[in-house]
Amino acid sequence: MLEIERKFLVITDVYKKDAFKQTRIVQGFLNTHPERTVRVRIKGDQGFLTVKGISNQSGTIRSEWETEISVTDAEELLELCEPGIIDKTRYEIKVGNHTFEVDEFLGENEGLMVAEVELNSEDELFEKPIWLGKEVTGELKYYNSQLSLNPFKKWK
Repeated sequence: MLEIERKFLVITDVYKKDAFKQTRIVQGFLNTHPERTVRVRIKGDQGFLTVKGISNQSGTIRSEWETEISVTDAEELLELCEPGIIDKTRYEIKVGNHTFEVDEFLGENEGLMVAEVELNSEDELFEKPIWLGKEVTGELKYYNSQLSLNPFKKWK
C-alpha cells in the first residue's frame, strides 16, 4: 500500500480545542535503515507491526505495510528494539475534508509538535489551519525513526 502524506511543524497548541480524538503512542524500531524501517507500536489499547519503504524524492510517497498484533507481542518486541523509544500523544483534528494528525512528543523529543495529513495524490489541495508552521515533508530528521536515533532535545 502506498502512503501519501505531507508533514508540517506545529507552531501553537490551539489545535487541541478542535481535536476529536487523543491517543497515547509508544513505539520503537527494530530497523531504522533509511530504505526500510520496521516499527513496533502500541497505540492506545492496540499493537501494530509496520514496515515502511524508502520515500520518493519529494518525501510525500512511500510504501507501507502494517498488521495488528497483540499488545503483549508489541511489548515483547519493544524490548528488542534499537535504543530510542518514541513516546507521544496524537491528536486528530478535522480540517475541511481532511484529518490532521498532530503528534506532541514526550521524553527526549519533548517540545516538538509535528502534523501530518494523508492525501489521495501528491498534488491534492487541502485547507491549512492557522497552527501549521514550516513544511518538513521529506526532511529525514523529522521521521520518527530518526527522532529515535537523534532526539529533538539533542538538536542545536
